[in-house]
Parts: sequence; C-alpha cells; structure tokens
Amino acid sequence: MVATVWKTNVATIIGPILCKSSSFLKCYFVIGEPVKLEWFNPQGERIVSSQRVALHTGEDSSRLTIYNAVVEDAGIYRCQTTDAQGQTQEATMVLEMYQKLTFRDVRSPQEFRHGEAAEVVCDVIASPAPAVSWFYQKGFKSMEITEEHYSRFQVLPNNNLQIHKVTKADEGVYRCEARVEARGEIDFVDIEVVVNVPPVLSILQQSFNATADYQESVTFTCVTSGSPDPDVTWHRKGQRLQRSEQYVLNTMEGGRSTLTIRNIIQGDGGGYTCRATNKAGAEERELFLKVFVQPHITQLRNVTAVEGSAAMISCVAEGEPLPEISWRRANDGRSFTDGDKSQDGRMDVRGRHGKSMLTISGVKLTDLGRFDCEALSRIGGHQKSMFLDIEYMPKFQTNQTIFYSWEGNPVNISCDVKSNPPATMLWRRERLTISAEGTANTRVHTIDGKSLLEVTPVSDRDFGRYNCTARNNIGAKYQEFILAQADVPSNPYSVRLSAVSQRIATVTFMKPDSHGGVPIGHYLVNYKDVGSQDWRDVKSHGVQTIVLLTGLEPNTTYEVRVAAVNGKGQGEFSHTESFQTLPIREPSPPAVHGQRGMGKAYRLGLVKQDDGGMPIVEYIVKYKTDKEEQWMTKLVSGQQDFALLQPLQWNTRYEVEITARNVKGLSEPTFYQFFMPQKPDIIDSLFSGLGLGPVVGLGLVVLLLVLVVVDVSCYFLRQCGLLMCITRKLCSKKTATSGKSKEMEEGKAAYLGDGSKDPIVEMRTEEERITNHDGSPVHEPNETTPLTEPEKLPLKEENGKETLKPDMIEIKVHSDNSIHTKQDDSKA
Repeated sequence: MVATVWKTNVATIIGPILCKSSSFLKCYFVIGEPVKLEWFNPQGERIVSSQRVALHTGEDSSRLTIYNAVVEDAGIYRCQTTDAQGQTQEATMVLEMYQKLTFRDVRSPQEFRHGEAAEVVCDVIASPAPAVSWFYQKGFKSMEITEEHYSRFQVLPNNNLQIHKVTKADEGVYRCEARVEARGEIDFVDIEVVVNVPPVLSILQQSFNATADYQESVTFTCVTSGSPDPDVTWHRKGQRLQRSEQYVLNTMEGGRSTLTIRNIIQGDGGGYTCRATNKAGAEERELFLKVFVQPHITQLRNVTAVEGSAAMISCVAEGEPLPEISWRRANDGRSFTDGDKSQDGRMDVRGRHGKSMLTISGVKLTDLGRFDCEALSRIGGHQKSMFLDIEYMPKFQTNQTIFYSWEGNPVNISCDVKSNPPATMLWRRERLTISAEGTANTRVHTIDGKSLLEVTPVSDRDFGRYNCTARNNIGAKYQEFILAQADVPSNPYSVRLSAVSQRIATVTFMKPDSHGGVPIGHYLVNYKDVGSQDWRDVKSHGVQTIVLLTGLEPNTTYEVRVAAVNGKGQGEFSHTESFQTLPIREPSPPAVHGQRGMGKAYRLGLVKQDDGGMPIVEYIVKYKTDKEEQWMTKLVSGQQDFALLQPLQWNTRYEVEITARNVKGLSEPTFYQFFMPQKPDIIDSLFSGLGLGPVVGLGLVVLLLVLVVVDVSCYFLRQCGLLMCITRKLCSKKTATSGKSKEMEEGKAAYLGDGSKDPIVEMRTEEERITNHDGSPVHEPNETTPLTEPEKLPLKEENGKETLKPDMIEIKVHSDNSIHTKQDDSKA
C-alpha cells in the first residue's frame, strides 16, 4: 500500500520565527506505513539528527525540531516518504526567520590616521536587512550625514561610514542608527572617532658651532606637533641620550623639546637626532654640532651699491691656525670660495692670509639680501653676515593702464611705484602738471609709495591720457594711463527656466559678453503673465546668474527677460522667454515621525511635502489597534505640525493612516505603526517627567521637613535640639540684667541644722532648672503641683570651704509648695 503524506503543520506558521529560538515542523501520513521517511533542508541536502537538529518519527507523523534556529535555517523544507514498491510522495513546508537588530563588536573609540580614508565600522545585522543612517553629534545637537556631505562622507554598502581624507576636524561622536521599518524596530550605537595626526617635526636651527674646552653649552630645539602629543627622544650614534650632568633634557609648552650639551669638548661634535613618535607614526630630524677652536671674523660691513654698478665686499678673519674664508648667498644658498665664479661670471672671489674679497659686477636686484662670511680652520670656524643694499631707479608695478568711468562718477587712477630710495611722483595732463592740491575735478592722494589720481569727469574733455612721472636720485621714469568712457553692459543670453512648479520657477542665464568697462553690480529680471502689460522686477543676489521667482499663479503662462546693471546704468534686456506654471493638484503624502507622549498619549510629527499648489487645509489621522477593525478619526489643522493621539491602551500596537487635504482633494495615505509599552510603575510615572535637578531639590525639601519635625519633638519631649538652644539664648538675654542675689531670693533654699553655721543651698538658674525624672520641669512655688520624685542638687561652696560633707542633697516638692531636704543616704 502506498504511504501518502497528507498533512503538514505549515499552515500553523503564522509569522516569522525569532532568531535563536526553537521551532519544529511536523509531517502526517495516514494511508500505509512508509518504508523510509526522509527530511531535506532548503539546500536540498538530507537532514540527519544532530545536537541542534532532531528527527522524531511516530506511527502517523514525523517531526523535525530545530533548536536555536538562525537566519540561515530559513527556507523550504521537504518531507519525503517511500513505500515498499519504491514510490515516493512529499510535502513542503516554509520556515521564515527574522533576527532582531544586533550590533556586533562595534568598537569605540575607533582611531584613524590623518589623511587616510577612514572607515568607521558599524557591524549591524537584522532580518530583514536594516536601514542604517549616520549622525554627527555636535554638542547637544545631532546632524544627519546626508548626500550633501558625500564629497568626503560616504555610507558604504556594508553600512560602514567612510570619511575620505579624514582630518582632525572630523573627530567627534558619530551615531550609527539602524532601523527595521517593517517592525518599527530601531537601535543605535555611538562611536567616538579619534584622528591621530602623525608627528610633524621642525627645528629652529639645524647646525651649531662651539668652541672646545671653554665650558660652552649648546641647546638644540625641536618643535613638534601631532595628535596624540608625540613623545620626543634624543639620540646620538644610535643610542638614546639620558638625563645627566652633561645632557639636560627639557620639555616645554608648545611642543618644544630641548637638549642642552654642557661643557663641550671636541668629542661632542657630530650629529644628534631628535625623534618624535606617536600612534600615527614617527619622524626624526638630525642636528649637527661642530666643535672648534673658534676663528674670529674681525671685519665685515654692510655695502650699498647702485643697480648695474659693481659691489666689493671684504671679509677679514683671524684664528689659529689661520682660517680659510668662504661666502654664502642667503637667498639661494649658493657658496663661493677662493677662485670661484658664478655661472653668469658676475661674482668672483679672491683672497689669502685670512682676507677675502667678493666682487659682484653688474649688480642686479636679485643680488639684494644677506651674504654670510665664514672663516674655517681644521678645528673651528666663525660666521658673520652682512647685508647688500641696492639702489635703483623707479619701477612701475601696475599693469592696468586703462580705466573706465562716466560723467559725474569719480575714478581712482593708481600709479604704484617701487624704488630705492623712495621716489617722488608727479601727474601731468596734456603737458600741464596737476598739483598736489588738485583742481576742481581732480585730487591727488599719496599712500605708501602709491599715488592715486582721483578724477571726476564732468565733460568729454576729462577723458583721455594722463601721465605719472616717478623720480629719485638714481633716475626718473613715467607711465601713461588712459581714462575711457564707460558704457552700459550688453544683454545677457541663453535665458532658461527650470524647477517650474505651481508658484515657483527658477531663471538661469549667461553673463553678457561685455560689462561696459565697469563691473556688473546685479541683474534685473522682468516677468509678467501674457495677459498683463505690467512687468514685475526681481533683483539677483549680487552677480549670481540664477534668480528664483515666487508668488506665481498656477496654470498660468508667463514671459521673462533679463538685463544687466552696472555703475553706468541698465543694459538692454535679453530675448523674452515664455513658460507655464503647473496646475493645482492634490498634495503629496505627508512624512510622519513618532514620539512617546506623557502618560497614555503618543505624538505624531507631521512634515508637509509638496502641497500641490494650495495650502494644506487639514490632516486626516485614522488609527486603530492591530486587533480591531474599527478606525478612529482625528482631524488636525493643516497649520499644525503634529497630532496628539490619546487616550491609548497600554501594551498595544497601533496602526495609523495619515492623509493631507487641500482644496483640490486628498493625498495618498501615509502608513505608520507604533507600540504603546506596558503601564509604568507609580514611582516611574511620578519622576519620569522630572529631571535630575527637580528630583534632588524635592529630596532636600523632604529631608529639611524631617529635620524640623525631629527638632520640634526634641524640644517638647527632651528639651534639647536647635529650637531649645535658641529659646535658652533669648531667655538668658532677658535675665542677664538681674543679679545672682535676686535669683537666690526668688529660689528655694534648704537648711540643715548641725549647731554650726546654716549652710545655704543655692537653687539652679534657669539654665539648670530642676526637672522631674520624666524630663518635665519642677514648677515654681506659685504653681500647684503634686509630689514629685526627689532630685539631687550639688551644694555650693562658701568661702572656699564645703558646707556639707555630702556633695548632693535631695529636695522634695510637695503639693503645698513646701520644700523638704534630706541627706543623700547613698553618700552619707
């Protein structure tokens, strides 16, 4: 008999299975008993029992159990039976899996090297695949990294954030936010990005000279920068130098590190290495110390020469042995020794016996600057510097010789001259000299070697040629300038319309070929509808060739033209172009984002999209639980940007449809889902709306009230505490004016008869009032009190002697206000 598979439990699989949970599939058969029953996984492989997969076959069914299911287990499973005749039948089952949002080993901070392509890793998994957004946390604000940042920021296919050529300015906290829209699930992780900058090392001076055996010291200085701050070490001949009497190592602010070599000897000469190291790399520079028995230069003076003439510079040095002298030109580092000549043959060095002469023929301005004379011997050297100054006739620095203006518009003609010594400048017009005071329409201004001629044309005669003559004791030169009459600009062209909507259009155009000699100030855009004769004007922002037209009417044909405006005036308009605005239509669906409200409320943020050319009248918000069929409706004004849904049910999922409406009609709905959590505890509800400050303040107020209640209780029950202290101080001030004699007269005294002088028992003052055992005060004689327990009072000495051997007596106060005393038996 053929075994027939007739039922599986696939119909019972309503939704996806959570990752890492367990599930089972069951296969039933009712006709015949199969000889063989096999299960196959989604890859078509036969399934065998293992620690994670279990197969159980009964009389009428077979069950496949998968423990700790993972995403890779999802797919179609087959149950196949084979009877004795070899005939097979099978059934299929679909197992769907989903995995909640999980961030896997996301490190923070993540460090990168300055200038490299930094990839901020955010390994997040979910099923279905999550959508990942990146944000940059700046203070308390969060800025989403969108397409406008893609010049250097890019979200890679693996959801990591790549920063091209990362810099120190990119440091901060980045938030990787993952969302599974289908489940409304969202999570994030904050990642601190640290940019390590390799060390940059500079030295203020690379080589030093010192004289041996003269207790001299030399200090090398390295200036470093980088992030993190580099560690600076000093090395010589491959060995790291340690602090000692000879080597002084110091680190100062600003990245400065110094090495001071004391008591220099000849063996200290050579190279020293300054090495800076941090996480991003290392850099080192070598400094040199030359140790000599110092030669000394005795004669070297500054020289002034005229351009084109010859300059002779002398350097005299002495030392033992007699040093050889060499020259170095500072502006290019070129050196000359005895017998050397420059490539152009203008520089020649001749010298002997500690004296050298540098001769420069045909002096040029490029020779201007510092020259170093160095005297060297086998064991040392000495260097001094001089400055070669060159005098030359005036030279004009400006290339602009044509200026534009118009009648009534002042213009400055600049005559910029460089000379040594400084030159005097003179303006001429048609062989007539313009004085420094100027004329009716001309003025002369001289500022830092520059002379400005301000001309305000009043007629055509003021246009033409002007001459500037510069003169010093070396010579004179002149330059001619032309003042031309300016014109208005030519018309712009290639006028185009783009981004045309119901009420907005963008006009772009090309700059005119001629600006008329005067820079264009702005552009004027005229537009009107074809049925009107009145043009409306819009000015551009500066010289931008793009202008936005607003306030247009929908479904209307307009004409537009453009003209350029400079200081002279407005030029001609371009060709007129026509365009038509779009007709009014229904609005686009609004964008929605949600946020938990207070209590049983939920706030929906509404973001208006394209309104279709007419204002949004209202938003229609429909919502219901996922277990109900009946929708609840809430109407929200189109001017509002949120809708508050309340009261809602705890621990319930809600579905929402939001539709925007204008006068034309309704938009397509926007769908949204959210979940109300379980009802919070009373304490959580009480403090959920309070910040840390109010909670701390409330706790302090409660503590203060408890302290006040305790102090009042102590005052009435124990006669102690802060309130008791205040009362005693006030009472003490009131009784301070009465003497002790009055207190004794008003107090109660007890006498003991022993045939001698009657001792006086002094009563306590108000600060030491007699109290009963329960702490209540003993009343004065004018009060009626019952008999109280005996109290013990110390006896006071008289004339420095004790009046009684017992140091305590008992005083009994009866209801008739009489006082009886007796000796304390315990002390008798």
